[in-house]
Amino acid sequence: MAGSTYGLDKIAGVQGYLVVNPDGAVLASSGDLENDEKTAGVIVDMLQTASMIPLSGDSSHSLKRLSVHFGNFVLMATVTNQRIFIVKRPTTETE
Repeated sequence: MAGSTYGLDKIAGVQGYLVVNPDGAVLASSGDLENDEKTAGVIVDMLQTASMIPLSGDSSHSLKRLSVHFGNFVLMATVTNQRIFIVKRPTTETE
């Protein structure tokens, strides 16, 4: 996809990334996640579900990050400025 990489291509070990709006539309992508609308939709659904679970009595606390660990890689999602940034990285020994 054309457009900004949002600096995600500079993350060490990145295998792919998605930049998604809150509706799940892919705004930018690269690598293993190039135009991966299915993964984008699943992650957005997971974030929406997780954000409904109260973790504290303070309503100012909101979900900002979500990591989904698989056998040999991890998908990390960060929510900021009406964008969802999803990065695929290999799993390390400490994860």
